[in-house]
Amino acid sequence: MGVTHSPESPALTPAPRVLPELDDTSRPFWTAGAAGELRIAHCPTCRRYLHPPRATCRDCGADLEFEAVSGNGTVFTYTVAHQQFNPAVPTPFVIALVELDEQSDLRLVANIVDVEPAAVTTGMRVRVRFEQHDTVFVPVFAPAP
Repeated sequence: MGVTHSPESPALTPAPRVLPELDDTSRPFWTAGAAGELRIAHCPTCRRYLHPPRATCRDCGADLEFEAVSGNGTVFTYTVAHQQFNPAVPTPFVIALVELDEQSDLRLVANIVDVEPAAVTTGMRVRVRFEQHDTVFVPVFAPAP
């Protein structure tokens, strides 16, 4: 179990998750939530963000650096899961593709939390929060204030 938190909101107890295996390429993304930051791989040469994390830029081959982004975005598209594949995970829940403000094609798959699934809409403004699972901080998004 982990804790969902952000600087502006109280902690919640989330459902269990299958957690990623951390390696040198993905660790900065999955652990930055400890500092309340969403860090995305960025190419200093092309000046573009890339997600999911990788070691080098797919366009120019430069080594990527992780940069903190605003954590603000928009629901690009979403689905509501009603099928309970894991008995420990309550349904329904929202799985969304969130487009971050920093770049028009910079999108993350994440859950939308703190809102009834029926209230989620394409174009909804959201802000990142993090679920803490030991040293892994899973980014989730809640409606923007």
